[in-house]
Amino acid sequence: MNVHHLELFYYVARHGGISEAVRNIPYGIQQPAVSGQVAQLEEFLGVTLFHRRPFSLTPPGQKLYRFIEPFFAGLDGMAQELQGGSARQLRIGSSDIILRDHLPEVLQAARRKFPTLKFTLRSNFLPQLEAMLKSRDIDLAITLTDKKPPAGFNSVILLQLPLILIVPKESALTRTEELWARDKIEEPLICLPATEIICKNFQQGLSRRGVDWFPRVEINSSDGIEAYVAGGFGIGLSVAVPKAKMSPKVRPLELPGFAPLLVVALWQGKPSPPLRALLDEMQSAARRLQGPS
Repeated sequence: MNVHHLELFYYVARHGGISEAVRNIPYGIQQPAVSGQVAQLEEFLGVTLFHRRPFSLTPPGQKLYRFIEPFFAGLDGMAQELQGGSARQLRIGSSDIILRDHLPEVLQAARRKFPTLKFTLRSNFLPQLEAMLKSRDIDLAITLTDKKPPAGFNSVILLQLPLILIVPKESALTRTEELWARDKIEEPLICLPATEIICKNFQQGLSRRGVDWFPRVEINSSDGIEAYVAGGFGIGLSVAVPKAKMSPKVRPLELPGFAPLLVVALWQGKPSPPLRALLDEMQSAARRLQGPS
């Protein structure tokens, strides 16, 4: 018998159906794949293991589940025992601004609950983080997106961040509409790399207004953008992070009508206790950021 097929059947039997199994299998797999591989197991055995609608195990399915359940149900406990009582490492991928400004606090809080927990941190953008999750190279992705979280992952929306422009403190600009009314915007646009979601979102908003204004200075961090704006090199593009302190040499301009970005956490399968604790801490931190100043 194919052991992987047995594992999939275990999750189907345990959670009462294929769709529920997919939501609880601790790695990425789509519903058609589970259905197809369990069907192969039934074909190999020459029996029907469960009725689909409504779900119920057949007598052969009950017999097989009783046989395999002790092994598969005990795997997590054995892993924790071998690891010294709990999972010791979480691999996290995130956008640079979140990795630098917001993760240290929540990681420290999670470590208080799991003192031996270690973290591997990797900085990247959304497409790369999705690929890393699918290939099981990371356990959690925290990133910016301008749309609903991608299908195929468990997700939670942590924050909604409006786009802003950053201008020098002494700039005469008071509203972004003053820029759109010009025949040509002369100031250089300073932003993250053009492939980053912030820039794509901004360019889409400009296109809807019939405005051409493309990046001339690309910086890899929000701090760098503020520094170049403060130095008089142009106008910066960023997001308004609640309670974040901006350089006294610059000030923000709102971008009404531009779609905000979402900060989302993405993972696959059922979260381990340390991952669940980290998700809880991130949601608490997000609520604090959005609360009264």
